[in-house]
This record gives sequence, structure tokens and C-alpha cells, in this order.
Amino acid sequence: MAALQTKSIVQMQHMAHVIPNSATERDSERVIRGLIEMAYTNSTPVLHADQASRAAGLLGALRTAISRRAVYGRTVRELSALSNRELADLGIDRTMITRVANEAAYGK
Repeated sequence: MAALQTKSIVQMQHMAHVIPNSATERDSERVIRGLIEMAYTNSTPVLHADQASRAAGLLGALRTAISRRAVYGRTVRELSALSNRELADLGIDRTMITRVANEAAYGK
């Protein structure tokens, strides 16, 4: 299962436009010249998941979707190839072919 962790990013930023109230004259000059830098952190929650299990799940879902679509297509082709008489013997009207194929492939 994936665990929620926090990732911290530290960035440096020039703060030349900020002069603290307690700054001395020399500090004020350094701030004005842009010589004082400030660091701040940004904590962002990051979700780490096992990439292999995610890929396996995606591939499994893709295989299932492909096989179900193949069942659907094969069922439509086979039922469409039957005559109206053969379909009536099965209790299926021609307008029901796609619905029957959908139930065969995907269930109810």
C-alpha cells in the first residue's frame, strides 16, 4: 500500500525589498544592495507508491479490457451471421444482438 510522506524543498530567495525594524544602518545598506538572502522551506505531501505494482495493475486491467472487447466483437459477428430464423430459434431478435453481446462480454 502507498504511504503518504512529506517532501521538503528548500529555496533561496533574495529579499532586497524587506528591511526589518531591528536592522542597523549597515544591515539596511546590505539589504538595499541585495546582499541578504533568505531561505524558506515548502513542505508538500507526496504519495509514494510501488511503481511495479501500479504497472502490473494497469497491465492486468488492459488485458481484461482487451479480452472482454474481443468476446463482445466475436459474439456480435457470430450472431449477425445467423439468419432471422436461427435467431428466433434461440429466442433472440436481431435488434437484441448488441445487448446479448454486451451481457456476454461484461455481464449484468
